Amino acid sequence: MKVSPSILSADFANLAAECEKVIEAGADMLHIDVMDGVFVPNISLGLPVIKSLRKASDAFFDVHLMIQKPQLYAKQFCEAGADLVSFHVESDCDILRTIDIIKSCGKKAGLVIKPQTPTSRIYPYIDKVDLILVMSVEPGFGGQRFMPVAVDKIARVSGKARQLGLDNLMIEVDGGINDRSAVMCKYAGANVLVAGSYVFGSEDPARAIKKLKA
Repeated sequence: MKVSPSILSADFANLAAECEKVIEAGADMLHIDVMDGVFVPNISLGLPVIKSLRKASDAFFDVHLMIQKPQLYAKQFCEAGADLVSFHVESDCDILRTIDIIKSCGKKAGLVIKPQTPTSRIYPYIDKVDLILVMSVEPGFGGQRFMPVAVDKIARVSGKARQLGLDNLMIEVDGGINDRSAVMCKYAGANVLVAGSYVFGSEDPARAIKKLKA
């Protein structure tokens, strides 16, 4: 099990130090949410912040694009320092072309589905990406409650991956993750957990991350 703390829950006044703290506490990567105020009803950080953070950190950047036209910006996020760029199957783009753009930059590509999107939408592309991200909340805001519908979706994605022999596929879940919801996600087949407030809001991030991994 890998843990990817969402920096959306970090103290942005001390972002570099906050990120270093959770990496030293045992986090495997940093989850970076990018929102455009169009695809989701919120606006978060963008390219300049990722570029600056990359100068201060050599951590693996797990960048989640919640934007309307990821095809137009995928390359820029790769060049800014992303190690993996994931985007939504519901967005307005040529999915295969966007995956190709990310791969051509030498980066890993991921595809994301919202809670109400059937997993069948991602099956045509599952063997072409490195990660499938199942949202367990409606994307746009941190601190939301975990939606149990995600457990079935994770199981379906995991089953499809096994059927196709995709042993290295990362199956990530994001939203309302804590030590209780993590157990359900693990047994459904998830192997990467995105946790924001549970990690950054903890008095002991190392203990929080250890509990998620356990």
